[in-house]
Amino acid sequence: MKKIIAAASAAALGLGLAACASEEEAAVEESQEVAEDVMEETADAMEESADAMDEAGMEAEAETMDAEADAMDEAADAM
Repeated sequence: MKKIIAAASAAALGLGLAACASEEEAAVEESQEVAEDVMEETADAMEESADAMDEAGMEAEAETMDAEADAMDEAADAM
């Protein structure tokens, strides 16, 4: 009887720890998704600014900002 109780307790403890790990993993994944979304939105805003700069005759600055936006977008995709 003691062996059954010990085995059941160990199984319950193992499942409890697994549930905690799953919750932590879900939180980490959600955090990464939010960071990726923020980076993509920032990159989009930078591209819009680069377009405005280009229209204002600031071609060199626009190219630089567009390249930075592309790099940020690629970094977000790599997450």
